[in-house]
Amino acid sequence: GSGNGPSRALIWPTSNWCKRQSRRLLGWEGKCTEPRRLWCMAEQPHLQQSSRTPLCRWQTHWEVHILWNTAFRASTESSSDHQFPCSKFILGVGHNASAFLSSFVLNSGGWEVVGSVKLWNEWCRTSSTLCVLPTDSFCLFYRLVSDPTVLLCQCTCFVAEDQQFQWLEKVLGCMQKTDLQVAVFSTSSIADYKTPESTLMLSAPFLKALKTKQFKDNVCCSLLEQPNIVRDLPAAVLSYCQVWQIPAVLYQCYTDVIKLDIITIEAFKPALSSKILKGLVKNTSRSTETLAKLMTTTEINNIYT
Repeated sequence: GSGNGPSRALIWPTSNWCKRQSRRLLGWEGKCTEPRRLWCMAEQPHLQQSSRTPLCRWQTHWEVHILWNTAFRASTESSSDHQFPCSKFILGVGHNASAFLSSFVLNSGGWEVVGSVKLWNEWCRTSSTLCVLPTDSFCLFYRLVSDPTVLLCQCTCFVAEDQQFQWLEKVLGCMQKTDLQVAVFSTSSIADYKTPESTLMLSAPFLKALKTKQFKDNVCCSLLEQPNIVRDLPAAVLSYCQVWQIPAVLYQCYTDVIKLDIITIEAFKPALSSKILKGLVKNTSRSTETLAKLMTTTEINNIYT
């Protein structure tokens, strides 16, 4: 978190020894050249080496695959550095942030789906299908038809810690860094918000911002105070942008509702006046209708409510 001055994003370490060893032995990119000689010795110290589970079997399931459509992939492969020009990358992490982008950004202009992410971990499993429901776990990429350098991503699936570097390298790694700006939207439980005051006195949901050193534009809410930190994919994206000196900002909504919630979605509305979104949001008249459809779909498909 940050107070005055540049914002800092931290990734909370949660992996066990076995995962750390697998990253050291296999490398972040998941390349295994000698599968029969790499073993998970921490979890099975009592077994003979020939009986231990190969790390490659675990790693194969955790591979992150980016599936670009033919036209988009051709434009990338035609460049000398295999990177495509990108002026704005907008990322929504979680169901509420993705619903906000659907209602206020994707609904305001012409967008086309150009790719998806296929991954598997202990929390979710995505597929290559582009027909998804708001409650599904998915990760889709959209490109603005009028300006192909603007890319938007909705990511409602959980990207595990050991998959985050792959995701970053395969998504942000294929973008040209010159004149690139990044905006991330995500939600977090209000129980994770650290403040000297009682959280019972806070009016949830509320919005906080975290930015990299290179981000010079005004933010649309107060900055996230220390000692607060962000986790998971939003933290990984901001850390990547800080290292590569990319202007980036995270708008994180703290809420007391964990499911898709219209009040939480509307808490992101101050960000509509931000420079990175201002030119993309042209017509919000249909946003209320779109939100109503999203909530109706959620109620129909959620057997627990």
